Amino acid sequence: MGQTLAAIKAAGLKAGIAMNPDGDPRRLLPYLDAVDLVLCMTVFPGFGGQAFIPAVLDNIRFLAAERRARGLDFRLEVDGGVNAETGQRCREAGADTLVAGTAFFKAPDRKAFVAGLTA
Repeated sequence: MGQTLAAIKAAGLKAGIAMNPDGDPRRLLPYLDAVDLVLCMTVFPGFGGQAFIPAVLDNIRFLAAERRARGLDFRLEVDGGVNAETGQRCREAGADTLVAGTAFFKAPDRKAFVAGLTA
C-alpha cells in the first residue's frame, strides 16, 4: 500500500485510506504520514440506513490521538449511520468530516439537520 500512496502523491493528488468497522486502526499507523484522509466506516459498506456501530468511536479516538501526537493534518472522516446524535459523538471522538446520507434525506428540515451536525 505504501507504493500506491507514494504514486498517488507523486501524481500531485490527494490520497485517502478507508477502514471497515471491524478493522484494527493500528494497521494504518505506517501510512498515516502519507494520507490526506482516513475514512472510518461506522457501518459495513453495502446499503444505506444501517445502524451506527458505536465501537468505531474507539478507532476514531485512537486515530485522532495519533494525528495529534504526530502533528499530522489528515482529515478524519466517518460514514454510516450518521445523524445528529451519532455525528456529535463522532466529533467528540475527533472526527472532523461527517458523511450523512439516509438521515439527511429523511430530515424534515435539511438545513437544520446540517446546522446540527456542524454546530
